[in-house]
Parts: sequence; C-alpha cells; structure tokens
Amino acid sequence: MTTELKQKKAALELRARVMGMTRDFFGSRGYLEVETPLRVRVPALEDHIDAEPSGDHWLRTSPELHMKRMLCAGYERIFQIGPCFRRGERGERHLPEYTMLEWYRVGADSADLIPETLELLTSVAEVTGKTVFDGVDISATPRVLTVREAFQEWAGWDPVASFDADRFDLDLVEKVEPRIGMESGPVILKEFPVARAALARLRPEDLRVADRWELYLGGVELANAYTELTDSTEQRERFLRCAEGRMTRGQEVYPLDEAFLDALHRGMPACAGIALGMDRLLMRLLGTSDIRDVVAFADG
Repeated sequence: MTTELKQKKAALELRARVMGMTRDFFGSRGYLEVETPLRVRVPALEDHIDAEPSGDHWLRTSPELHMKRMLCAGYERIFQIGPCFRRGERGERHLPEYTMLEWYRVGADSADLIPETLELLTSVAEVTGKTVFDGVDISATPRVLTVREAFQEWAGWDPVASFDADRFDLDLVEKVEPRIGMESGPVILKEFPVARAALARLRPEDLRVADRWELYLGGVELANAYTELTDSTEQRERFLRCAEGRMTRGQEVYPLDEAFLDALHRGMPACAGIALGMDRLLMRLLGTSDIRDVVAFADG
C-alpha cells in the first residue's frame, strides 16, 4: 500500500470513529436518528443554492424541510447524518456531494444549541486524543460577536442599517472570514441581517436581524443554526421573494414546497435547528485544507 493510500485509509478510519461518536452523543441525549428522502419533489428555495436534477425530482440540498415536517407531526428531538447535493460547488472546501449532520430540538432557541454544539465538538475531538488542531483549540470558550460588530470592525460598514447583498457577500469572504481565521478558538457570528434570514425567526427586539448564528473554526464556516420560523404565511412570503430574486439573476426557480408549508400551517412548535458539515469538521481534525482528503471518492 502506497503512502497516499495509507493516509486515505487512516482518514477514513477516523471518519468512521467520528460518525460513531456523533451517533453516541445524540443517542445519549434522547435524540432519535431519522432518515428522510434523498430524492425530493421540491428542493428548498434558497438564494444561492442550486439543486441537482434527478429525473423528475431533485437531489436534496438539505434534509431540513422533511425534518421540519416531522417536528410538525410531533417528534421533539431528531438528528440525521447523510449525503446532500449542491450543483456546481467544487473546490478545496466544497464538493457537489457532501455529508451533513442536522439536528432539531423542540422547546429550544438558537442560543440553546451553542453549548450543545461545543460539547459535540469536544466529544468528537476525543477520538483523536487532542483538542488543538492547527493552532485552533476546539474546546476553548468561543468568541461571540454579531454580524454588525464584525463588519463594523473589519469591513468598515453596518450591513444591518444599510444592507448591500453583493458587498456583504464579498466582504464576508475577503475581510471578515480571514480575520475570524486568526482566532485561536471557535468563533460564533450571530444576528444576521434580515435579508439573510432564510428560514430563521427574526429577533423580536430587532426585526432587522435574524435569530441565526454560524460557527467558525480556523476561519472555516462549520455550522449554521436558527431559531426556526414557525409562521407559514411569513415563510411563504420569503419563498416567493427568493423565487423573484432567483428569476432576476437567471437561476432556476423551483416550485414552492406545499407539503412543507401545509405542515407549517397546521402548526410547528417553537424549536431550533442546526446543520453542521461533517466533511469540514474532519478537515479540521486532520489538519488538511482539501476536502478530498476526508472522503473515499471525490470524482462524482
């Protein structure tokens, strides 16, 4: 066996241990592991995420909408680890097919998921026997700052007071994330502008921002959490605005997911959810900058 094959084998062995540890973590906390369809009739409408066609269906970009339908049906704590697909995404940190961990908890808000997520990271890191990876201590107390604070400090403007979509996306990548990458522990970026609310509830005390946070390790965005929007009318309006934006930009416009909106209309309890990229987490644990190093095959 060549050195390259030995390295890949070691990476896949670590991957298997991390997946097992993750399942043990959620099982011990009363979560039910679920599986939802990979082929979906309607992909979620999001501004910059394109779905991969699969016959007269699409491959899912996230299990989110089906998992929320389960919350509407009475499930209280659920998690899922599985493949997701996004068309046209390929690079050192992106593959068209990747592995997502997603979990939801009834009776929680996004702030409640912060300690749980940090506990998960520390537990998973135990399989390596260390907590510091490339100078980043995964077990350190995170630095928490708002999007407004980060952009004012590092980009010189306030995206909450005056949002500019193109400038926001560019400055996040070129000015904010590199500075986050200088931190020696986790960073939590919270309270995104309303234009980046997606499926998150707005904060009652300031309707210009969403109750949403993202977790960064070493400058790499690892997880995205919401206090979930439970208002079906508002969610429909957001989907329609997203569809208009996609049409303006020349992107494919997907139909509304009426089954999801129907379930939401019947009632979803107050809850929070989070999606975490398992491949990116493994990249941090292995100290690699290339996502291809943590998967068996990357030629799809």
